[in-house]
Amino acid sequence: MTAKAKMMHYTLKYRHLLKGKLRPEEIDHNTSIEKLRRDCDESATRFFKPIPGISFIPSDYPGVYAEWVEIEHAPDEKVVLYFHGGGFVMGNARSHRNIVGNFVKYLGIKALVFDYRLAPEHPAPAAVNDAAAIYSWLLEQGYQAENIVFAGDSAGGGIALATLLKCKDDKIPLPGTCAVFSPCTDMTISGESHITRAKADPCTPKGANETYLGYYAGNGDPKHPYASPLFGDLSGLPPTIIQVGDNETLRDDSTRFGEKAKAAGVDVQLKVWKGMFHCFPLLAPLFPEATVALEEVCQFIRKKLND
Repeated sequence: MTAKAKMMHYTLKYRHLLKGKLRPEEIDHNTSIEKLRRDCDESATRFFKPIPGISFIPSDYPGVYAEWVEIEHAPDEKVVLYFHGGGFVMGNARSHRNIVGNFVKYLGIKALVFDYRLAPEHPAPAAVNDAAAIYSWLLEQGYQAENIVFAGDSAGGGIALATLLKCKDDKIPLPGTCAVFSPCTDMTISGESHITRAKADPCTPKGANETYLGYYAGNGDPKHPYASPLFGDLSGLPPTIIQVGDNETLRDDSTRFGEKAKAAGVDVQLKVWKGMFHCFPLLAPLFPEATVALEEVCQFIRKKLND
């Protein structure tokens, strides 16, 4: 198998595991949200494989559905609050079991994954409000902010970053660190990569970003920081690691956010991977780049929590 064929094979696995079995022709303005969600959930169920040593346990959080992703011998005092991806319109804790379970296996820290409200029924900032609420609940359960990690992929990564801004505004103690994979940070779709990487991106069908991001922004201000964290005051945010592929339309959402955060004095580690696609580290250990990238994220998290 050629290198190009292998990469296409992995991107198809990405679609199955992270987005559901969605063909480009299925993602357009005429596709119902219900069908997208159904396809995503059915695909996640079909492709889910039990992960040795990992358990999925419903939490007693009274707000939205949330579940613990636990690993044997994990430290009791540390936890990842994971923000699932899905274009702001689909996905949930159950559909992300493969992704989060694998992440927890590499990291060695348990996670809490939750079902934030989805667009278009609930546009921004509903998801951010849900996230701030369950984070506050974690603090009420006795977890110390410095021992909590925010982590998320794609839309979830953007929501995680926006939640940091809301927590800062509300004077809620910020988590110890944040790790995001290809976060969506700009609802105005102003990054040049939306044009320059349109043909190179194997994971984002034409019109998908405009449709999903439009649903998420709704009738609100697409530049509001709780919708587009890129436009917020990023000073004072916790140490953050951002991993993104060079061959994705959302590349500039990561690079511009990382550069702006660094200019604001935030401890940021930004890595752009040549030839890689959307959220590729979450496919570790399927190919070397994914494994190295995910291990870099885990090392960053462990170091910042220990510091």
